[in-house]
Amino acid sequence: MRPTEEAFTAAAQFREHHRLGVQPLGDLVALIEQATGIDVAVLDVDDTHEHGLTVRDPERDVMFLGVARTSHPMRQRSTLAHELAHIVFNDWADYGGGNWDRRSHGEIRADAFAGHLLIPRQGLREYLDGRLVDDPAVLSDVVQWFLVSPQMALVALAEMNLIDAAVKDAWWQYSTPRLAAQFGWADQYQALQMQSQKSRAPQKLLRRAIAGYRDSVVSAQAIATLRGIEAADAERGLREAGIVPVSHDESLDDDIHVPSEPLDLTELDDFGGPGPGAG
Repeated sequence: MRPTEEAFTAAAQFREHHRLGVQPLGDLVALIEQATGIDVAVLDVDDTHEHGLTVRDPERDVMFLGVARTSHPMRQRSTLAHELAHIVFNDWADYGGGNWDRRSHGEIRADAFAGHLLIPRQGLREYLDGRLVDDPAVLSDVVQWFLVSPQMALVALAEMNLIDAAVKDAWWQYSTPRLAAQFGWADQYQALQMQSQKSRAPQKLLRRAIAGYRDSVVSAQAIATLRGIEAADAERGLREAGIVPVSHDESLDDDIHVPSEPLDLTELDDFGGPGPGAG
């Protein structure tokens, strides 16, 4: 089976299995974490060409997905969907090491999976509801609705024969900021940029750290480090949420508590670079 056919089938099955219908997807970080149980982090990276990676520790059979902070929210969404494909297809089993630019069968398939997951053809057809794609304003609406790049939208429109090759080529030059500025949704795009530029700690890891904080075995500074904020801000946020460390009677050994969930901060080390399997 060709990679595009595999991608189409897998993306449709993922949406069906998780009852996502054919509507646009919201926060992909939360979606992937809840759907797969895999930790996802949004990180600073030194190399601007590095957008994302999937790492698996074979000894603990633990997987992580990391994406770069960026001012390009549509790219970040594409990267998240692309890396999700590597998880869906177990691609790390075939790759001996990280290679971000590899254009193998798996990489082509992951790109196609991202396209079908983020802009399902049936969802696009229902959204357009017979509307002709005869103006860049329609392209802008599709990009804004599905939160994809203009190029990803154009590929979908061309596959459905809603535009011809000449229109696809003529509109390929459009960027998301240009469409947003031209068709009045620049404020929304700026909000998306602010969100995609924020670092995010894996939710499960942060939840365990907060449990440790509540049990007085993890400091506010540790939580602040995970979130990339000041300790005072982390402590204030926890206090406002009613989360405060419990008080212990130091004279009684029996009062020494441990977190109800295991806390393993060493997991952060796994985000330092490609591990045994990356894509």
